[in-house]
Amino acid sequence: MINFITRHFTSLWAFITSPFRAVWRMIVRFFPPRQFTVMDTPRGNVYSFEQSSFWRFTRFCGKVGLVLWASWSTYVFVYHRPLLQKRTQQLEMVRDTHARHMNDLQTYLSKYTSLARELNVIDDKILNAKDTSDSDKEKLMNSRSKTWGELDFLRTRIVEMLKDEDYAPEYLKMSELAAEYELTRAENEGLKKQNTQMMESMAEMATADNIIVDTITALTKENTEELQKQIKKINSTLIALGVSEKTLIKGANKYSSPLVGSAFTPIEFDKKLDDKYQKLADGLELWNGLRRLNEVLPLGKPVQSRITSNYGTRKDPFTGKPKKHRGIDFAGKIGTELLAVAPGRVVSAGDRVGYGTTVEIDHGLGFTTLYAHLSQIKVSRGDWVRPGTVIGLAGDSGRSTGPHLHYEIRYKGAPFDPTKFVKEEQ
Repeated sequence: MINFITRHFTSLWAFITSPFRAVWRMIVRFFPPRQFTVMDTPRGNVYSFEQSSFWRFTRFCGKVGLVLWASWSTYVFVYHRPLLQKRTQQLEMVRDTHARHMNDLQTYLSKYTSLARELNVIDDKILNAKDTSDSDKEKLMNSRSKTWGELDFLRTRIVEMLKDEDYAPEYLKMSELAAEYELTRAENEGLKKQNTQMMESMAEMATADNIIVDTITALTKENTEELQKQIKKINSTLIALGVSEKTLIKGANKYSSPLVGSAFTPIEFDKKLDDKYQKLADGLELWNGLRRLNEVLPLGKPVQSRITSNYGTRKDPFTGKPKKHRGIDFAGKIGTELLAVAPGRVVSAGDRVGYGTTVEIDHGLGFTTLYAHLSQIKVSRGDWVRPGTVIGLAGDSGRSTGPHLHYEIRYKGAPFDPTKFVKEEQ
């Protein structure tokens, strides 16, 4: 045993705690930590919060416990209600039977007392009748015999009633049913109190839920409007490319990369629920799409320098003939650092005919950026770059008349006028 512990564990404590650590790893696996960001638009602050695995697991256990408790309470309440009614009906039947027996018993006892008194009167007449004729004596004896017979019958009936097995247990059953009735009623009262507390808790939860939904809806609306302002600055360019803002938003939610994160899964609620939940889910989907779109699109300048040549037809500096310029030229000395304007992956890094030393970055959604005439490359093909990453140094390689940066933005492989994208930050 000791050899096994020393071979597979660093210490006895590690051996003892290994099951707990295994359970914790399983909890972390199913409830990994999560981060979410809330933007305070009026102040321009961004707050990041992290939900730990322990907090998520504890909240999950609390929800499961609440559901189980509510389900059990509802089941017990529903079960005991018909049981209480059944016990009440049985108790009423037993009480009726008992009242009938007691009424019969009282009638028999009253009749028995009356016959006993009558028998005493007849006996007194017989004993004190000196001048009574034989016929009268015979009548008194017959009357006495009849009264005695009735009296004996009543006595026998009363004894049989008191000794009847079906009669005595009915009284006991009535007592037991009364006790069960009181117990069930007490349990029912307790369940009613628990149900009332549960309804109050649910009402408080509903109020809190409304507050949370309204707050998040307001924040989402504010952030959405701010993000839409940024996209509107390049709307004319998007229209020229034949792509709508709605299509880009949908694509941004589906896009995933190591830098941007996984795709956003739309939230759908049951149509029977309040419409506010689906409206909130749609608002979150729109906000997330706009946020990712502003993050993914190559918006901004690759270098803080003046533009020396715009996109479009111009006089070729070598031939002097009109020729289409497929990008924007930025002035710059040899060795000036050139920056990535958006997250993406380097798809090309090397020499290209006419462009000289170039770097091309794929930003997703069909957009790529191309940096030409470089003097040095700082990245390799396949690298993931973040905004602000130095991808190379300015130079005059290739078909160039002097040090500068030739910068292109392409959509699905075709270059377009990047002026709106470059000036978006201004």
